[in-house]
Amino acid sequence: MTIRAVSKKRANAASGKAKKTGRDRPRPRISDAVYEAELLRLQTEFVRLQEWVRHSGARVVVIFEGRDGAGKGGTIKRITQYLNPRVVRIAALPAPSERDRGQWYYQRYVAHLPAKGEMVLFDRSWYNRAGVEQVMGFCTPQEHALFLRQTPIFEQLLIDDGILLRKYWFSVSEEEQLRRFKARLNDPLRQWKLSTMDLQAVYRWEYYSRAKDQMMVHTDVPTSPWYIVESDIKKHARLNMMAHLLSTIDYHEVAMPKITLPARPVVSDNYRRPPRELATYVDDHVATLIAAGG
Repeated sequence: MTIRAVSKKRANAASGKAKKTGRDRPRPRISDAVYEAELLRLQTEFVRLQEWVRHSGARVVVIFEGRDGAGKGGTIKRITQYLNPRVVRIAALPAPSERDRGQWYYQRYVAHLPAKGEMVLFDRSWYNRAGVEQVMGFCTPQEHALFLRQTPIFEQLLIDDGILLRKYWFSVSEEEQLRRFKARLNDPLRQWKLSTMDLQAVYRWEYYSRAKDQMMVHTDVPTSPWYIVESDIKKHARLNMMAHLLSTIDYHEVAMPKITLPARPVVSDNYRRPPRELATYVDDHVATLIAAGG
């Protein structure tokens, strides 16, 4: 079954539903100007957070979970746009290898946890077992049950050791997810984001819903709660999540050392630059565009 076929099936099923939920009603949207201004302000705050993490030796883990197409990656991109990748890292692990499957389940994630003065953003995490692995049959019912029982214990170990753990679930509606998948079909820049697994996410919507609900029952605990980000409007989701994360960490601005550029040394006559002909330069592609009227 193709995405278009699934779309038609969903539309037919929904045609008889006259009642609209609050999520279906049109919501006011932030203007581009206000969005860009607030995004820049929040990104500036994340630079301050980064410097506090670096200087204080804090360890921060942020988990991004949610359905395919919910906007996790776009939010991570905005958070990290101006940050130092040596301080703030993204962990986006591939499917487990045969060796990974022979390890303790959490082991490959432990290897990516932050050291002192680091922040790690998990673009999907150990919660794969609660979602895709359980729905698609990539783990046994016993492994899934064990995960639900052990995860609060595992996360408490991280918290007890001083790690600041934050968990976010990006909640996208069925209709909006399908719309985003359709938009990717003919977009050469985003086609790579669409896979057969995404189609399964659409087709098995209710299975994923039940899996998510079960996950929340067992892992949404007072010491490690889930924060839900409504993400049907991407720009709203980004700003809401970023502002919330900053509000949960008691950081402060770190005074940066004042840097003065040194005076340029006196140029001697002892250096001669080699002739340009000895080096291989890239072609002037821009000159070609300008000549063509660009």
